[in-house]
Amino acid sequence: MKMILTGRQMTVYESTKEMAQKKLAKFDKFFDENAEMTVCFSLRNNQEIVEITIRTAGLLFRAEEGNATFANAIDHAVEALERQIRKNKTRLEKQVRSEGLLIAEEDFLDEEEEPEFRIRTKTFSVKPMSVEEAILQMNLLGHDFFVFADDQSGDTCVVYKRKDGDYGLIVPTV
Repeated sequence: MKMILTGRQMTVYESTKEMAQKKLAKFDKFFDENAEMTVCFSLRNNQEIVEITIRTAGLLFRAEEGNATFANAIDHAVEALERQIRKNKTRLEKQVRSEGLLIAEEDFLDEEEEPEFRIRTKTFSVKPMSVEEAILQMNLLGHDFFVFADDQSGDTCVVYKRKDGDYGLIVPTV
């Protein structure tokens, strides 16, 4: 697997790169040489942040973790990626061509075969409002996202709170 290590507005020391390569080498058993792993190091709010993105055969795995040290952040990100791979193991085997993802049965002997999902359906009326009103309503409800009808276009949109504290807006296109 090809690995790209970069620093966002910082220089990554060689010792940090070597440590990351050593800890991330375990993913070679899951992915072939065509897979690409991008590891981005950054500093934000007195935390060391590691973003790991793996691209292979049209699939994307991503984890972002922050901690006091890059080593701890990488450990947590690796655990998150392993959970994603295990959780989606059965679906991935059906979707991915054999050269994209190499999953052996012995890697997952202790895992359940198919995760069970419970889907709760909720219906509500969508009010036309501005993005600012939707953000205010989302914050008043204490939710991480809010669905609303845009008062300008009439489209059904979603505002959400991002991990960095900012807000995001999802607007549909046809």
